Parts: sequence; structure tokens; C-alpha cells
Amino acid sequence: MNNNIRFELSFKSIPQLKNKLNFCKLNNIKNINIPCKGLIKKDLFNSTIKFISKNYDEFNVTYHYSLYHQYSGYREKSYQDFLDFVKNSHINRNYKILLLSGSNKKKNFDTVDVLAYLKKEKNLKVKLGIAYNPYLKKYYNIPSERHRFERKISSGLINSIWFQYGTDIKVLQNELYYLKEIVKDEKLNLFGSLFIPSKQFIARFKFRPWKEVYISKKCLFDLDNFFDFTSDLVSFYKNNNITPLIESDFSSIEKLDSVYSFLKNER
Repeated sequence: MNNNIRFELSFKSIPQLKNKLNFCKLNNIKNINIPCKGLIKKDLFNSTIKFISKNYDEFNVTYHYSLYHQYSGYREKSYQDFLDFVKNSHINRNYKILLLSGSNKKKNFDTVDVLAYLKKEKNLKVKLGIAYNPYLKKYYNIPSERHRFERKISSGLINSIWFQYGTDIKVLQNELYYLKEIVKDEKLNLFGSLFIPSKQFIARFKFRPWKEVYISKKCLFDLDNFFDFTSDLVSFYKNNNITPLIESDFSSIEKLDSVYSFLKNER
């Protein structure tokens, strides 16, 4: 698992991105993810791709492409923008793609719709990652995630599944069983979101909970419980061949050491 751990970079500008990429180089981090949310969208997102492609070809990059955040005013142009992005990744093989609907799905332009459009493209051979939130039905009364997953998989364009973060391993286990039943013998790479517990993380989440992200009160009100859960989640990921995606800030030696202490790996 050590060689496959992925780290998500958060930044507000290209100079800040440069500092974080250099930190990654110094600490032998090769697998990075670039989100598409907050300030990282449109111009900054596009500039990031150009900057990394030009200056840091040693990284294995996965870009999160949010159809919501990259929407360009109308569907046809937005689809063409994404199609160009996909073709560039295929031609140059310099990055992989995690396709996301975004925090608010666009009507007739979410992941399910776009995969259906891509399937009709001639001479386009591409594989994409998709997100899966195991907690929607139980904790948010949203029963459609499985149906949407089946439609995405049926496109034949998927090569990876990225699990949303949450703190109910039993629910995650049940959904993993279901996914394996659906995909059968198809080989898909599995990734799982991971946050390193801290008082700061808990305070921020209590103040402004993230949409459709479930964290139990047991974890939010007792840091020791949160630490115990995180250790259990890391073990679950390891036992089920799920590669962790570190979403916590890791851009200092102290924070990076905290990550590795959970993963029980030596740098």
C-alpha cells in the first residue's frame, strides 16, 4: 500500500501549488490528486494542468473533473471542453481522470449523462474513475446511488472507484460487497478517502459540515475514538486492496509524519 498511497493537494494559487509540489518531490511523493472545487476550478484548474505538465512530469497525477464547477454556461460547450480534456489525457498519457458530477448536479449534465455521451464517441478509447458514496441511503435518505453506479459501470468506460469518506465501516463493507457483485470479474482499482483526525479538523467540520459526508458523533466528540476509527479504516482499506487517498493537509514534516504513523509505513 505504501507505493500506491495518493495525496490530494489543496492550494489557492500556482506559487502555493509549486511549493507543495516541491515538498512532494523532497519527500518522495509521486502519486498526487488535484481536486476541482473551491478556488480550484475554471482558470486556476486549467492553469494547474498546464503548469504541472510543463514542469513536473515525474508525478502520477489524477485530476478530479467536476462537471458542476467546470460548467461553461451551456451543455454543448461544457461537454466539448470535457471531451478535449479527455482526449488530451489519452493522447499524452500524462494524467488520469476522476469524473464527478459536483456538489450540485446539473440537469442532463451529470456523470451518468456524460458517460452516455462519451460512449457514442467514435475512436475514443478512454477509462475514467467515478465516485461512490456508501452512506447516502442510510444517513441521507438518498436511495439512488446504487442505480446510478450500475448505469455508470454499464458504460464500459470505468477503471476505478473512489469511495467517499465516512465513519461507518459496516456500511462501507456492505456496499463493497454489492459493488463486487455488480462488477463481477472486471478489474477495477479501488480508492478510499482518508482524513487524519485532529482537533482542528473536528472544529471545522462541526462549524460547517460537508454535504453528504457522514462523521459519527462518537468521532466528532472524542478524539481518541476518532483515532481508533481511523486505524480501523486503514486496516479495512489494506485488507480490501483499497488505496488510501489522503485528503488532510500533509505539507509539513510533522503533518506528513502523522499520516505515515497511521499508515504504519516508513518514508
